[in-house]
Amino acid sequence: MAEEPAASVSPQPGRCAYFVERKRRFCKMVPARGRRFCGEHGAQEEENGRRRIPCPLDSKHTVYEDQLQKHLKKCNSREKPKPAYFAEDINAGSKETTKLPEEKQVSISSLSKEELEDLIRKLKRASNGIKSVLKDQICSHQALQEALNDPRNGDAACKHLKQQASILGNMERLDLLGPRRCFVEFGAGRGKLSHWVDRALQDAKDVHFLLVERATTRFKVDGKHRRNSFERLQVDIQHLCLSKVPVLVKEKLPVVGIGKHVCGSATDLALRCLAETYANLCDDDKRESPAAKRWKSNGTNGPPNNSPSESCSKSSVENWSPVAGIIIALCCHHRCDWKHYVGQEFFTAVGLGVTEFDYFKRMTSWATCGMRESGPQTSTIEMESKEQGSEAEEEDPHDRSMECSSDSLQGLLTTEERKQIGHLCKLLIDHGRIEYLQQRGYDAVLQYYTDPSVSLENVLLTATPHQFSLPLSIS
Repeated sequence: MAEEPAASVSPQPGRCAYFVERKRRFCKMVPARGRRFCGEHGAQEEENGRRRIPCPLDSKHTVYEDQLQKHLKKCNSREKPKPAYFAEDINAGSKETTKLPEEKQVSISSLSKEELEDLIRKLKRASNGIKSVLKDQICSHQALQEALNDPRNGDAACKHLKQQASILGNMERLDLLGPRRCFVEFGAGRGKLSHWVDRALQDAKDVHFLLVERATTRFKVDGKHRRNSFERLQVDIQHLCLSKVPVLVKEKLPVVGIGKHVCGSATDLALRCLAETYANLCDDDKRESPAAKRWKSNGTNGPPNNSPSESCSKSSVENWSPVAGIIIALCCHHRCDWKHYVGQEFFTAVGLGVTEFDYFKRMTSWATCGMRESGPQTSTIEMESKEQGSEAEEEDPHDRSMECSSDSLQGLLTTEERKQIGHLCKLLIDHGRIEYLQQRGYDAVLQYYTDPSVSLENVLLTATPHQFSLPLSIS
């Protein structure tokens, strides 16, 4: 057996003098001129009686002890002032919602055959009457044809372009592409979907874009646009109050909520943000504000006369909805959270609760993770997952595969049965979202918007208000 190399007795010339005990050698980082230690280990060094200490806001960097108070005022890790549109937990759902205790969160692989069969029976009974075969609405849009035909775009890029083209095609089918609108992209990432919506609108006037993303994002594409207004809202959807966003306060434009692969509970937060929080606050403002101030169609601030044209305008304004439409490509049901889920009422009505929801959300991964024999198919599935991850919110790989082990269910269910059950779990969760929107006056539909070979997450949720109409002008 080879002997372990002896620990270094002194640092290399020009290198940090800190001895890393775990590695049994000195740090190899280069310190600043005149210093013995690098920035990482600067706390070990005293300079003219001055000592460096870890920053209490972020221990990854250090600061001189006598300059701590000055540093805390400008440290990048300090808590920044909340924007006007931040309202804590405004879209989170009821605070009284029961959360499943950790000790009751049993893995599916540890269930007995009888328990698993009972769970599947509950799933099928609850899904009885729900339309299990969705309609194909695979569309395209002229705005993306040049990019789709560009040979420089590889397979991965083309898959995203096809999905974006279909989303735009469905928006056009529902008359959601047009002037005098504010498009709110949830989970915007780099802002590619808003980019293509902007390209599709061409010379449409009074168009604004709000890109909601909780994390800082590199390589954003919205900064390249000059024709329409693009604004980023760096906030979690859970805390977003759209009615306090300055551009919506000023312009009073109908909102179109969009999103491509809005992961798990982010979809529920977005739906509640639009259909409940924002719509209710707009209705309250409408009731409280004087009727005369809602009129600008005749160029005056006075009340409307009783002419037929004015009566028609009044009817148009009265029927106007603050949310013109919702179109979201669904994704990552395994990341749903009962606390935020908008379909709790539906689950309760069919005799289900938080325990069944916790199982079903994990079983949704059976529809997309493959659970197939190792081979070429597996590598294709993994590649698809990686491609989606680049556009969606960051995912925990452990979450994605925690219920995907075929060994744990060997002999209980075939691959095809697991896949069907996974799709049924997805459908049940999504149907709860549909009923939530229908109860709030929306025509909500689920449909396939792209081929499974393009994306395994290929279901699109669309919703438009009943008797949808746009006002002639909103002051």
